[in-house]
Amino acid sequence: MPKVPFGPTYNEMLHPNTIDPKIRKAALEAKDHELDPVNLFNINWRNEKNEVNKIVLPKKMTGVDANIIVLLGKYFPSGSHKVGPAYSTLIEGCVDREIIPGEHTILGPSTGNFGIGVSYICNLMKYDAIVIMPDNMSKERYDRIQRYGAKLDLTPGTESDVILTLERTYELKKNPKNRALAQFELFPNYRFHRHVTGNSAIEAVKGIGNGRIACFTSAPGSAGTLAAGDQIKQVFPEAKIAALEPYECSTLMNGGRGQHRIEGIGDKMCTLIHNILTTDFITLIKDDDSVRGLKVVHDAPHILAEYGVDLELAKCMTDLFGVSGICNIIGAIKMAKYLRLSEQDNVVTIATDGFDRYDSVITDLNRRVLETEDFVLRRWFKDIFLRADIEDIKDVRGKEAKEILFKQKENDWLKFNYPLSYLNEMKQMKFWDHEYHKIEHYDKVITEMRGKDLK
Repeated sequence: MPKVPFGPTYNEMLHPNTIDPKIRKAALEAKDHELDPVNLFNINWRNEKNEVNKIVLPKKMTGVDANIIVLLGKYFPSGSHKVGPAYSTLIEGCVDREIIPGEHTILGPSTGNFGIGVSYICNLMKYDAIVIMPDNMSKERYDRIQRYGAKLDLTPGTESDVILTLERTYELKKNPKNRALAQFELFPNYRFHRHVTGNSAIEAVKGIGNGRIACFTSAPGSAGTLAAGDQIKQVFPEAKIAALEPYECSTLMNGGRGQHRIEGIGDKMCTLIHNILTTDFITLIKDDDSVRGLKVVHDAPHILAEYGVDLELAKCMTDLFGVSGICNIIGAIKMAKYLRLSEQDNVVTIATDGFDRYDSVITDLNRRVLETEDFVLRRWFKDIFLRADIEDIKDVRGKEAKEILFKQKENDWLKFNYPLSYLNEMKQMKFWDHEYHKIEHYDKVITEMRGKDLK
């Protein structure tokens, strides 16, 4: 008889100090043994002291007065916060008796980190998994997915061709044994980030500046992480939410659909779970700025030190970020300048993962550019971080701008058989609040059913 996997509730992922002390202790001790299933209880933003894993970037690096706080996703099991939505989607499907261990194979459409999360979670929760992703992503991502035991089903293209992975997923779903953890359209992704990431961000600014959040920046892939902004606005109504896009693939900004190098974002769509109502600005980030910025931070802490950053802190930052994390940081700097924020103001953003899956990206950069000596890295540091401009920022708070985004969502999702009436419901905040408050139901059911037979 299959059993419901023994894993945490949403509230336990937000507040791991509420987990049974014996389980919490076992989970912390299992961090060096990542395939121990008790690591499900390490799916949270916090360390063993119950503090949110974060870094306040040195102002000698950002060049702005505002405090830029980065939540660090690399400390999640599997090395990315994407494991949270993967677990949430699977556990909801399981307690709903729609996804049965040993009976169903899990499909994970992804451009990388969600696929890694799906393969990892399925390993711990004893499901077979197939990750569907473009065939031109970093080698480290493929290797990690296969190391966790999932199969790869590759579609043509790169980061910007994720729509092909969705189409492939819909084909594979025709097999009744397959169940999709569809991060772009299923609301456990939204619930995890609104509740767990959003409330963790709110706690992360306590004692910093005025203790409030003036702006939250995140680059949408699935747009799950942007859901944190919905919760931030509940507590700080004046907070601004900025969605970041690759300059080379500016779909939300103006319908652009080009190729780019920022893995995990810019997927040529307005995803179903993207709450357009709470997105205030769209900001474009050039893909090579993100890649070059990562090289500077990872390879040249001594250059940051030349500009006043404490050398030991610079060294500590070398492995904290991936390409999308640098993108989010650049976006935070741009928005701090655009909003004219002061030293009391806080901008929060997210580092989805760490450097461990980007060696091949830096190798490719070294191949593409003529020189990477220190004099070049100094120029990159100044241009990318200290001289970040406020160009390519669009205010989308007005009715006309919202309608353009709603139309984009219709174009993307009507073809996947979502009725227009359902998409129109998303134009009211009560729709999103209703989806969010389902957490209360799922926490109750997960608590009652975990570890028990699925009858």
